Amino acid sequence: MKTLAKLPVTIVTGFLGAGKTTLLRHLLANAGGRRIAVIVNEFGELGIDGEILKQCSIGCSEEEANGRVFELANGCLCCTVQEEFFPVMRELVARRGDLDHILIETSGLALPKPLVQAFNWPEIRNACTVDAVITVVDSPAVIAGTFAAFPDQVDEQRKLDPNLDHESPLHELFADQLASADLVILNKADLLDTEALAAVRAEVAEELPPAVKVIEAHGGDLPLSVLLGLNSETELHIENRRTHHDDEDDDHDHEEFDSFHVELPETEEPRLLAALKDAVTKYGILRVKGFAAIPGKPMRLLVQGVGQRFDRHFDRAWQADEPRISRLVVIGQQLDRASIEAELKAALA
Repeated sequence: MKTLAKLPVTIVTGFLGAGKTTLLRHLLANAGGRRIAVIVNEFGELGIDGEILKQCSIGCSEEEANGRVFELANGCLCCTVQEEFFPVMRELVARRGDLDHILIETSGLALPKPLVQAFNWPEIRNACTVDAVITVVDSPAVIAGTFAAFPDQVDEQRKLDPNLDHESPLHELFADQLASADLVILNKADLLDTEALAAVRAEVAEELPPAVKVIEAHGGDLPLSVLLGLNSETELHIENRRTHHDDEDDDHDHEEFDSFHVELPETEEPRLLAALKDAVTKYGILRVKGFAAIPGKPMRLLVQGVGQRFDRHFDRAWQADEPRISRLVVIGQQLDRASIEAELKAALA
């Protein structure tokens, strides 16, 4: 009979497009028999990441796969812990005899510290412990000075004057994600030369506690022995990690970040990518992700774009009852939804 020791929880944080979902897919695909529950925190109206993760059910039935993915679709975890996170955790605590590990993917706009603090709540602290907070860093974005691969408008004041006291919200979030980390992954390291990667390490080190390990990766491809079983018990000492938001009296807000979904007709892949890149350039879009319908192709095209970088691959066949339309989530700051949607539809008409 399985003893009900504390269930280890790994929190994966990092900016939009850094590679969090890819890391979780790697963990699930190489679970080695571990029974893992996943909480996906989606920023946007479509459950894109949750659907991606359900594909990694490791031979389970669809019903079993749906049972292991809990998707929180109402903003970031740091703002919804009481409304959504607690009921989900209570359900998992009740089932902890059937689980070996919990993975939580935060939204790219979430602050890790309030989430870790939630593990000190009485109904959670006796059943679960934070094995580690893993912060995934988009290395090329850091060397570009944008942190989230934002090609324009990001941290502009800081780049002009590195001595400014006032930091951009994105840089503050980046620093806070590092301050809460037990392990930092410099992802997409293969895209940088030795000198650039050393510069990323130096910048990241400025925000890290000395004991935090920093490792390099491509696509989150790392041994599970490096990612799980760190036994950090982060909730016991998270109060000692100082962040930019510790002294705020009110809840932090993300009103400057917008997200919406758009539905588009079947379109040839090059034409779709050209239209999306034009929109990114014109409107300063931070992220685009979703599924596209390509004429004559029996499979959906998974699209994930950060700035001008777009990754895509065919993920699964269209189901017989699915409409063959493209559904994309667009994320950015102060977006003109009507204009973006109209221009995309006109470009693909």
